[in-house]
Amino acid sequence: MTITATAVVAAAVLGAPLAQAAPASPAVPSPPVGTTVAGASPFGTPSTPPKVDQRVLSSVGAFVPAIIGAAATPGADGKINTALLEQARALAATGQFPPELKAIWDQVISFLDGSAKPAAATRAAGGAPEIPTGPNAPKIQQFLYPTVGFGCIPGGNSVGTALVTAGPQDAPAPGPRAGQAGYVYTALGTGPAFNSKTHPLVAAWINIDTQRTGQINLLRNPKINAAKGPGTFTAIANTGRGRVISAIYGNVTTTIKGKVVGCTIIPTVGLAFV
Repeated sequence: MTITATAVVAAAVLGAPLAQAAPASPAVPSPPVGTTVAGASPFGTPSTPPKVDQRVLSSVGAFVPAIIGAAATPGADGKINTALLEQARALAATGQFPPELKAIWDQVISFLDGSAKPAAATRAAGGAPEIPTGPNAPKIQQFLYPTVGFGCIPGGNSVGTALVTAGPQDAPAPGPRAGQAGYVYTALGTGPAFNSKTHPLVAAWINIDTQRTGQINLLRNPKINAAKGPGTFTAIANTGRGRVISAIYGNVTTTIKGKVVGCTIIPTVGLAFV
């Protein structure tokens, strides 16, 4: 893998030219009447947004993408650079991180060195979308931290949560197949999602086991929170099997009281077994 390949994710999170910022209120046309399609969400309806610690969010945005981008670049033996991982472990051991950031940092290291295992289906905490349980529940892998969309709500900001479902399974509809990743991003407190061709919401990914990379736009899903919101965007990417690092960045566009509202989000990073 080349530096250019790993930059797909690292640049998106660090705000490099790959992630083109958009105005807080992009000039997109009003949606035609009747475009909102009712449908039940397989993940339930969010209530109270989780708390987002700005210090942790800023720290994650500065450090995690850098180590992911560097460590995902193979050394001379074609494997992940172990020296970089050792530096990351040493940095985590200094005790200078807030506890929340250290937990995230440890997740990143164990994911990259192969010691982490696929997580079982979990229930989102703090008011994010409720995850169904039981034998037919989708297998959810949450992104590392919730994020913020500036101006997503008139007079305020929206907390955003993201997750991955690894195929084969039914959610998000129409369901990822084997070797595919299903992305779901929810902008809590907003109205129904609206597709903007000029200011998209993007998932960029790296499969660190196969060196494949790509990116895909997340779009309004007529079967998830489509009638009343909150704005929920999904996509299914052909990542192939393996450990996949993803960044979701760009813009959220929703309809609130008949008006189209667009906003830019702080990028968030996810680690998933596909």
